[in-house]
Amino acid sequence: MAKRAPSTTSRLSAYTDAVFAVIITIMALEIRPPDSPTLAGLFSLWPTVVSYAVSYVFVAIIWMNHHYLMGYSSAPTVRLIWLNFGHLFFVSLLPFATSWMADTELAHLPVITYAILFVVTDGMYNLFEREILRHSDAFTPREYVTIRRRSLAALALFTLAAIAAFFEPWVGFGIVCVALALHLRPDVPRWLIRARRGHGAGGDDPSGAE
Repeated sequence: MAKRAPSTTSRLSAYTDAVFAVIITIMALEIRPPDSPTLAGLFSLWPTVVSYAVSYVFVAIIWMNHHYLMGYSSAPTVRLIWLNFGHLFFVSLLPFATSWMADTELAHLPVITYAILFVVTDGMYNLFEREILRHSDAFTPREYVTIRRRSLAALALFTLAAIAAFFEPWVGFGIVCVALALHLRPDVPRWLIRARRGHGAGGDDPSGAE
């Protein structure tokens, strides 16, 4: 019996996973041991550690939300595929922005650039999310609005972070961290899935998440 070819959804997810893995690897390779065998030398790596940690969390959140959303896409449109590639383009710039910010100890322009990158990356994610949700019948109009409001709130915070970074880099960086906290759970909240299951309308969680 002939094997079925992988679906477009599976191929899109697999390619995205591979890109995320490469991005994390590149960022990890930027962490180099200190020249001095002392605690002072180790502590001197704080800009690199802080920058890497925040960027790593960002990539983890992007992957989690992407994985969760793809469970609601049975047949990706051409527009969705291009939005995914556009999203990955901006994500692929993260190692550069992270390294620049770390090397300059969170200097003014690098932090501004870093925050702006978060804005455009999250903006592209919002378009990606909207494309999936509007082609899915898994959610009611009210649930759709709830999900989109949460995503747009995070985008607004990233935009605020970019503006604040023009005046004070540390404030902008701090707001970026706050915005990331909004995405620690998938943008499709679990309570929506549980509510639909409770009414017998949702079926199994299409993302496969427990």
